[in-house]
Amino acid sequence: MERAIPILPTDDPEEAIRFYVDGLGFQVVFEAHYPNTPQQGTILGLERGVLCIHLDCPMPGHGRNACVYLDVDDADALYAEWSPKIDIDDPPEDQPWGSRTFTVMDPFGNSLFVVGPQGG
Repeated sequence: MERAIPILPTDDPEEAIRFYVDGLGFQVVFEAHYPNTPQQGTILGLERGVLCIHLDCPMPGHGRNACVYLDVDDADALYAEWSPKIDIDDPPEDQPWGSRTFTVMDPFGNSLFVVGPQGG
C-alpha cells in the first residue's frame, strides 16, 4: 500500500495535542525524538481510523517548512524514476528502524520524505 502523510510544523506541541487529540479525536500513536540530528526536535504521529497526520515539533531555532511522508512499496524504484528528472541530494539509505529512505526538496523549501521497506 502506498500513502501520503502530511507532516505539519508546529511550535506549540501542547496546543497541537489539544487541537488534534482533544478537539478532533486523533490519538498519539508514536513520539520520536531527534535531538542530535538535522531535524533537532520531536515528531508526533497521530491517527484517527485510517487518517494519519504527523506533527513536527522542532527545537527552538530550527524552523521548518511543510513535509509530506510518502509511504511507498519500493524507495529505490521511485528514486530511479525521479533522479534523472530532478536533483536529489542523496540516494536511498537504510535506517536503523528498518526503513529505506530518501528526501526530495521542492523548489519552495518543502520536503517529500520517501520511506519504503528495506530490501524493496
